[in-house]
Amino acid sequence: MLVNETWLTDVRVPVENLVGQENKGWTYAKFLLAHERSGIAGVARSKRGVEKLREIAANETLDGAPLIKDFDFAKKVSQLEIDLAALEITELRTLAGEQAGKGPGPESSILKIKGTEIQQRLTELTLEAVGTYSAPYMGGVSNDNGSNEHPVGPDYAAHAAATYFNMRKTSIYGGSNEIQRNIITKMILGL
Repeated sequence: MLVNETWLTDVRVPVENLVGQENKGWTYAKFLLAHERSGIAGVARSKRGVEKLREIAANETLDGAPLIKDFDFAKKVSQLEIDLAALEITELRTLAGEQAGKGPGPESSILKIKGTEIQQRLTELTLEAVGTYSAPYMGGVSNDNGSNEHPVGPDYAAHAAATYFNMRKTSIYGGSNEIQRNIITKMILGL
């Protein structure tokens, strides 16, 4: 997906304004993108999100019991936690490599793919946990602005739908997950 494209033709830049070495722009951009992708993984943010999800699932009920006690829902949360733990280990290996002077390689693409998939699943499960309370989302509604409209359900449900829809974009920015798979294929498999 092309977001922005800029073409500069016959541009002259004074030597004192040159950043880095001439004709190395793409090399610098790839280095920066690799670091950006590692950050997009958002391990700490996802860990906080899982904690919040567990709190919500403990408060919401299904057939009179806490939702977190439902086998199918608990299985989804557990699988998410397993995937998040594996992502955290990959992130730690990447950070250890950087500490040793090795820049991020294809593992930054793995972090980006798995991190964004986890973020999206987390918002899906949160939406599932709050159930119908997420449907009547009214953006900007608060009790102190003089409006007769009030959020429906518990406070944690008010932004579940908006967060879900906002997180759909994570698999696109920083280089789409499809592009990341191509990078992994080329760098690791040599195809």
